[in-house]
Amino acid sequence: MKLSICTDVFGKIPLTEMLDKVVAYGLDAVELTAGGWGGCNFIESAEEYINDDAKREAFLKEIKSRGLEISALNCSGNPLIDTPMGHEHSKTMRDTMVLAGKLGVDTVVTMSGLPAGAPGDKTPNWFVSTVSWPDFDGFSYMKEGVKYQWETAAAWWKETCRIAKENGVKRIAIEEFPGALVHNVRTFNKLCEVVGEDSDVLGLNLDPSHLMIQGAEPIAAARALGDKIFYVHGKDARPERYNVDVDGLLENLPVECSKDRTWNYVAVGCGRDLQWWKEFFSVCRMMGYNGYVSLEMEDLTMSVEAGLETSIDALKATISK
Repeated sequence: MKLSICTDVFGKIPLTEMLDKVVAYGLDAVELTAGGWGGCNFIESAEEYINDDAKREAFLKEIKSRGLEISALNCSGNPLIDTPMGHEHSKTMRDTMVLAGKLGVDTVVTMSGLPAGAPGDKTPNWFVSTVSWPDFDGFSYMKEGVKYQWETAAAWWKETCRIAKENGVKRIAIEEFPGALVHNVRTFNKLCEVVGEDSDVLGLNLDPSHLMIQGAEPIAAARALGDKIFYVHGKDARPERYNVDVDGLLENLPVECSKDRTWNYVAVGCGRDLQWWKEFFSVCRMMGYNGYVSLEMEDLTMSVEAGLETSIDALKATISK
């Protein structure tokens, strides 16, 4: 396995300065945002890079001259909601597939998206409570919403998988994000089912932090996924047990409210210990994954520099090389 980093953590600094920082940290690769919600700090417009061969070649030269690789392009967003944002995300996510092919990058990390609960609605609806309510006047209270969401996802993802394949993208790694339609192993398998024959390009970006905060065990998820682990984020989370004991794991307070939340994203090793991380990577390797582990640092309880150093030290000590 090799170590990569999600580069948005460095903010808006020159590309060359960012790459020099990555080298100084002793990392092997960069994961760059090119669409969706990402900062797109180093690929301002995927479309512009698609259409400008000279700019694209100069960009690649800066990366390769430092001995670095591009582990993936990231375009995590919500293309399934019928709003201006959703339409923009749909375009930039598909543009990212095209750009990945032109850059020679075979992995794109993204999210499934989340539709509204019914045609005409404009707000995403995450159905995570029971749908087993009694029908009223022949209408199913929530079942029809779930059905509509999967129909919406099937149509968009079938076309997007075809676009990816046409442009040489071998792996679309879906991040199992809470608040997205695909948020665990079962919902990932459901997406593959509704997409059908083109779903061979779909796998999971196994981000253990997102499973931790749902009460799932990422090591068990890795075993269940087998060869569908397409990418791994090195990211930790910590259930704040005294708050969880009172309020449970469901949480919608802003991330800045760390002390009041029931869970927080933390630097690697500040949630699960290093023994756990060694087992996690060992099982991923046992399942056949020997690709990149990309650090996504979102710990607001310490400085960015401290979070990066803590996480990188922990990952270097635990990945299966």
